[in-house]
Amino acid sequence: MTTPSQVRSPWALMIIGTIALLGAIGFAALGVWQLERLAWKTALIAAVDTRVHAAPIDAGSPAFWTSFDPGTGEYRHASVTGHFDNIRETLVQAVTAHGGGFWVLTPLVSDAGTILVNRGFVPPDHRDPATRKAPEGQVTVTGLLRVSEPDGAFLRGNDPANDRWYSRDVAAIAAAKNLGPTAPFFLDAERGTDPAAYPIGGLTVLTFSNNHLIYALTWFALSAMLIAAFGYLLWDRNARRDRSTPT
Repeated sequence: MTTPSQVRSPWALMIIGTIALLGAIGFAALGVWQLERLAWKTALIAAVDTRVHAAPIDAGSPAFWTSFDPGTGEYRHASVTGHFDNIRETLVQAVTAHGGGFWVLTPLVSDAGTILVNRGFVPPDHRDPATRKAPEGQVTVTGLLRVSEPDGAFLRGNDPANDRWYSRDVAAIAAAKNLGPTAPFFLDAERGTDPAAYPIGGLTVLTFSNNHLIYALTWFALSAMLIAAFGYLLWDRNARRDRSTPT
């Protein structure tokens, strides 16, 4: 490792200075990027909070489906009306605060087409539809709009042929179940009035990690440390040179 006493050549000092400067600029740029991410995340959290607590919109029309923007539409409070096609429900593996089990995604059929509704979570012993009550007749379901989750989970791809699902992939589920025209999103249903009933709705995770300020301060600190280290190197070199100069 280079010590201050070893930095005698102006060229060596220039090279070290250039590396320190580039490193400091790079760390500072990462800090600025994290501040930009902080602003974005703060705005996202505020926007989601507004959408969640707004009056529910009608998400049952094809016109709304074609204009749906995932960036501004996810987590909007919405309602849909139709009847459940319980025969073609899909179980998607899930891990929640209630443990491991499955999301129950059931097609809700209206005059306009089909909306996949995530009716909620069931543990493994309620995987069989016979162990829970199926909704019948015309219903209106209220909840939060969610964006499709294509391809499956990390290292676990969906297997439509064997009806094994690890993510709520709307397009793939609609194709596998022959649902016809289907909304490009799904609806996370609110929790029902019976706390003992399955599936358990209302489990949408609405907390977002926001550590960008800590990350920004870390990058800025590393940038300052590089500058300080090079400043110390210059000070020590000049001090040694002054002590070695005859008076």
